Amino acid sequence: MPPPAELPKKRHILLRIDAFIDSTVWHTGFRLAEWWEDITIFFRRFRVRGWKRAVFELLGEGMTWGTVGAVVLLALALPAFQETKGNWLAQSDFAVTFLDRYGNEIGHRGIIHEDSFPVDELPDTLVKAVLATEDRRFFDHWGIDFLGLTRAMTVNARAGGVVQGGSTLTQQLAKNLFLSNERTFERKIKEAFLSVWLECNLSKKEILRLYLDRAYMGGGTFGAAAASQFYFGKAITDINLAESAMLAGLFKAPARYAPHVNLPAARARANEVLTNLVQGGLMTEGQVVAARLHPASVVDRAEVTAPDFFLDWAFDEVQRIAAPFAQHSLIVRTTIDMGLQQAAEDAIESSLRQYGESYRVKQGALVMIENGGAVRAMVGGRDYGESQFNRATKALRQPGSSFKAYTYAAAMEKGMTPETTISDAPITWGRWSPQNYGRSFSGKVTLLSAIARSINTVPVRLAKETLGIPRIVELAKAFGVETPIRPDKTIPLGTSELTVMDQATGYAVFPAGGLQARRHGLSQILNYDGDVLYDFNRDAPPAQRVLSEKATASMNYMLTQIPIIGTARKAALDNGVVAGGKTGTTQSYRDAWFVGFTGDYTAAVWFGNDDYTSTNNMTGGSLPAIAFKRLMDYAETGIDHRPIPGIAPPVAPSKKEKPPAAVAKTEENALPPLVRPRMLSGDVTRLLKSLATRFETAPPLESTPGKVASATPEPAPDAASN
Repeated sequence: MPPPAELPKKRHILLRIDAFIDSTVWHTGFRLAEWWEDITIFFRRFRVRGWKRAVFELLGEGMTWGTVGAVVLLALALPAFQETKGNWLAQSDFAVTFLDRYGNEIGHRGIIHEDSFPVDELPDTLVKAVLATEDRRFFDHWGIDFLGLTRAMTVNARAGGVVQGGSTLTQQLAKNLFLSNERTFERKIKEAFLSVWLECNLSKKEILRLYLDRAYMGGGTFGAAAASQFYFGKAITDINLAESAMLAGLFKAPARYAPHVNLPAARARANEVLTNLVQGGLMTEGQVVAARLHPASVVDRAEVTAPDFFLDWAFDEVQRIAAPFAQHSLIVRTTIDMGLQQAAEDAIESSLRQYGESYRVKQGALVMIENGGAVRAMVGGRDYGESQFNRATKALRQPGSSFKAYTYAAAMEKGMTPETTISDAPITWGRWSPQNYGRSFSGKVTLLSAIARSINTVPVRLAKETLGIPRIVELAKAFGVETPIRPDKTIPLGTSELTVMDQATGYAVFPAGGLQARRHGLSQILNYDGDVLYDFNRDAPPAQRVLSEKATASMNYMLTQIPIIGTARKAALDNGVVAGGKTGTTQSYRDAWFVGFTGDYTAAVWFGNDDYTSTNNMTGGSLPAIAFKRLMDYAETGIDHRPIPGIAPPVAPSKKEKPPAAVAKTEENALPPLVRPRMLSGDVTRLLKSLATRFETAPPLESTPGKVASATPEPAPDAASN
């Protein structure tokens, strides 16, 4: 304790400190008040009254909202400019010839530089025809033509429909280079910003050249140079006015106006292009009259059908895998089976033609994977010529109840069985209370009954009380789902968007016995010298186990019961082959899914509308299941059937479902039944493969002077037994 004499001294020091603080705060406040008053007096000199005040108020509000608008524009522009990262012109480095699984040529992608010409070397008639039809003010705008957009909106309003488009040539190039054809507001915003970005970074001639090189021109061709060779059998530098007009007419709808498919329509469209040349002031009527009287003739070709959606996806895979290679002119052997591809396209088209109007659905997509991971078929939409947007690999749609398989797989992995009982009763998770389809509850049910009847409360209860959302998300990713999944509590009911490819990859784990599907579309990549640069069997990592054998067997048992006693009875196959799978239907009937498998193939089928409008009560057990059955009945004909792990074949097929009464009247629109060609038996196939291997590995025949070597090879030692 300090002496008493020191206490008054300390109090004096504290009082001085307190006085200093008080005076400092007071003087600071006083000076600030004086400073603010001086500022106020200064700005009073600029105070206006009357009509001038209204002008200044508007200008002030304009500056405020202009700042807000600039911030919003920046926020909208950032996602668009993300698309320009990396070498966005890398596609021009590749020229790829694609082969199917049997070695037959099925198409090309990329640009062969020798066939790409600068704009100055192109025929003047072609350049004028393209500009007159696609963008007359191309050299006058900066990516977005507001005058042209206003004119198009006026014409369309008067016509009561879409007669003219408002997109500039630069906007179309931005879409081709960076974006998809998906009709969303986000895509249009990105397209506008990227158009301005292209105008700032490229010259007009460079933009025009890229547009002419990248546009789809029908018949599996990309670019005007390739189209000229395909349709007219001549270099693009040699085409005349009539041929230029026909090529320029393809940009709007290549599938509709492709001359090898519909020559009268192509010539009518070319005549419209000639009219555009006259109306645009680029040519006179006298200059185009000869082209009107003598329209272009085309090379006589049969209709060429190429798996274009698959080729687009395969080309992306080539660029990813072959980027480190020194050579970019490549030959790629793919996994696609053109017989199964045709069957898949027919399954989608037949379903839409027969039931599309009744269900108010316009689009479908499908991916088929063989056990082992090879993609055998892909349908990215109804018409590639109308829209090149690949709905199988790029469209993000809610999977609905088809996502429940991952929740039940996690439950089986945790030790549950199909006979495990759980309560189907009301459940609340936070503020969310999921409901079943029929707004009713069944009390205690087995997991088999719950998944077969697609009960909603059961997977939610499993996720909340037993599994946890992170475990379900982790398992789905391990199964091969590549799209980021939102980890929220509604995940068990399939609210996070996925692709059709994701679902096909994930479900392929079940017939693979719990191993990764190892989805792939490329078997080999070779250069033109025949050197193998990439081989999937050699270079891809081995499949890892993602689900135990016991859990896989339990899942396969439950999923194979769904076409028999559950929601997918229309997916049961007629030939006795066991099929399993799960239906999915989203809110307001926007999306309908069936993802199913046999011991040989897995297929994911989706139907819906690009604009997300609701269908007419279409469920996954209707159109998707019908399309799956049509494809699998064809695919499983004439082959050796592999069993589904844990399932003893065969299961007696269910009775064939009759079409709904509401749509039965449309059956006359259906395509004829698919008939698979006769196939070699398994024993004969194995024998032929054995002989082919022996011939390839046999040493060359040697001849001695005066003696002719025998050309008859020794018989295979096991040939007789086969």
